Amino acid sequence: MRKLLGLSAAFLSASIFATSNASAFDPASAATVFARMAASPTLSNPSVSLIDVSTGKVVFESNANSQRKPASLMKLLSASATLRYLDPSKVFATSVALGPTPDSIVIDGEYDPWISMNSKEALKMGRTSFYALASRGLSAVTKKSEEPVKKLQVYYNDLFSKDVANFKAYYKKRGVSATMIDVSEAKAKSLATEQIVYSTSPTVKEIMNWFLVWSDNIVSERMARLAAKAAGNDFNEKGVAKTFDKVLTELGINPSRIIIKDASGLSKENKLTANILSQLLYKIHSDPVFSQLIGGLPVSGKTGTLSKRYIESAPQAVGLVKAKTGTLSGTVSLAGYVQSGDREYAFTIIADQIGRTNAASERARKTLDIYLGKIAAPLMLPIIETATAIIG
Repeated sequence: MRKLLGLSAAFLSASIFATSNASAFDPASAATVFARMAASPTLSNPSVSLIDVSTGKVVFESNANSQRKPASLMKLLSASATLRYLDPSKVFATSVALGPTPDSIVIDGEYDPWISMNSKEALKMGRTSFYALASRGLSAVTKKSEEPVKKLQVYYNDLFSKDVANFKAYYKKRGVSATMIDVSEAKAKSLATEQIVYSTSPTVKEIMNWFLVWSDNIVSERMARLAAKAAGNDFNEKGVAKTFDKVLTELGINPSRIIIKDASGLSKENKLTANILSQLLYKIHSDPVFSQLIGGLPVSGKTGTLSKRYIESAPQAVGLVKAKTGTLSGTVSLAGYVQSGDREYAFTIIADQIGRTNAASERARKTLDIYLGKIAAPLMLPIIETATAIIG
């Protein structure tokens, strides 16, 4: 009995400590930490916004409405558009079949955004292999012709222009002159005879998670264009910009201070404000349509582009920050969520006026991680509940 009481007292003490610790980072305390961070010389006057997701109140901001280069934070808009206009369970199919003439093939596509030029990556990640599509198609035609193929007619539909160019280049490198003929889906199906290859992508949600976790520029661009097409807009950069504007407007966010040149963040002409991104993160947090995005964000010290961060600079924050990273020459950015005891904050930090060196970028990243680590704390409910159960 004495041991049980001692154990109960220990758990009670731990739970009291945990409760105190979990409540220590109230908005006023968090604002103080972020104010110090915003003043850090290594971040060179960044654009910063911090919102308490439980209330929607702005806790801290500095230059929050200043238009800045977001780098890969643009992918948060790509992911939002993806979830708004595409079915998360949808997969994209691509088939290759023999065509109507001996020296022809038919590629019937669905704009698979995840066709990979890397065979090993395709095998490992379950991606559609470009080389499997191209080589097996050529091999089948050669076998059918029973002699080397010098000219090839390729009827195709719903392929990204880059993939079309890759097919043409692949065949040219092997001494085959390929004539690429764009046809409708119905025409492609009517021309196809014997199927050679059939491949499907992972789901839209899995693809979205991939480009968020690993900041894949090509996949992000392609998914944004697919979302634009599904929204009834043009299948290009202008259509993507219009789609992003619409997503923000429908969420009650004014898009007038954004400039969209691409969906990946590679262009330095992109402009966003920290306020807009933090408002977006707050809005999607409890929205069942968009909240799936959160599960695709890198986790501090554990996954994706944050897997090697925080471990040394802020070990107490490992697993407590979920955020999209961004890097360009002269820009380091971070936007997402930080668990701060019994609160959770949405934050955006865009430091796009730092030095254009790797050392300056590394110092900026370390500064971000250290300051976020100052407000990061786990929610210790399991300990409280365990103590209550033992005492009861």
